[in-house]
Amino acid sequence: MQPAFAIDGMRGEPADVVASTAQALQVLCDDGVVLAAQLWRGGPVRSVVVINPATGVLARYYHRYAAFLASRGHDVITYDYRGIGGSRPAALRGCGYRGSDWGTLDFAAILDEAERLAQGRPIMVVGHSIGGFIPGLAPRMDRCAAMLTVGAQFAYWRDYARWARLSHCLKWHVAMPAITALLGYFPGRRIGWLEDLPAGVAFEWAFRRARMERSLPRAERAEIIRRLAAFQGPLLAVTTSDDPFGTPAAIERGLSYYAGARRSLAVIEPADIGCEHVGHFDLFHSRHRDTFWLSSARWLESGGRCWDIGIIRPVTGHSLTKGNTHAPWS
Repeated sequence: MQPAFAIDGMRGEPADVVASTAQALQVLCDDGVVLAAQLWRGGPVRSVVVINPATGVLARYYHRYAAFLASRGHDVITYDYRGIGGSRPAALRGCGYRGSDWGTLDFAAILDEAERLAQGRPIMVVGHSIGGFIPGLAPRMDRCAAMLTVGAQFAYWRDYARWARLSHCLKWHVAMPAITALLGYFPGRRIGWLEDLPAGVAFEWAFRRARMERSLPRAERAEIIRRLAAFQGPLLAVTTSDDPFGTPAAIERGLSYYAGARRSLAVIEPADIGCEHVGHFDLFHSRHRDTFWLSSARWLESGGRCWDIGIIRPVTGHSLTKGNTHAPWS
């Protein structure tokens, strides 16, 4: 029996959305790595939605949300990145996986699978934390019609909330790399800090710079920046006012790479959804079914036009209209 899911004091829901409600998939990446994924069938199908997890979070944490979207007529793909959960190799030590591989190889393979399933229907992405940033690292991101992100950033320490900056810096940028260097991987599950992580993933996070590409080999940088800027669809970046990672500064730093997208930022106060505290992880809990879940589904279904929670502002002069439910692909 698996223990209750917990991240930094956030206790998630037990995984009682069982595998029998979804079709198991195995998705082959270009380098031969096989990813464990699940397909949640909707009907009649409006679109295919890919859900990208946060760093060190199992795909199963998003299964209730995936089932909710499927109930509204979307085919939904959830999956574990290489090194995580069902996509974990026999040994993490020495596997050589990097955090950027989650975009350039893993999401790229999932996007190919989504395109095969879509058969001309729109493909959309919901990305949590790093999962809202890495899609642009994949080739041909232009196949995506829209992207909604939650607390999406690439963990540059100066962008953490002031009240949490010291503790998070000590935890993720001092303790994590030190433990990883000692053991050859990060034993997050054992110490209650996320799931275990490959060393390359932990080090990319710990030593991230203000310019994300400086964490990558020099030969890759120009192509990655080009890919990020090539996405031209609507991109709504959602965060909460009490998110210590996804502060507006962190969100905007990540959005700056998506220069070709129609970008908007929505900041939710906990009181907007009837809560005292939300933080970085809680929006995917089913208590938010009638607020965040419903609004995110309407945004996807309206072609990026409809959003009704929190304060919304365009990043590039493109605005959202409350109540407009006509999607360009409907």
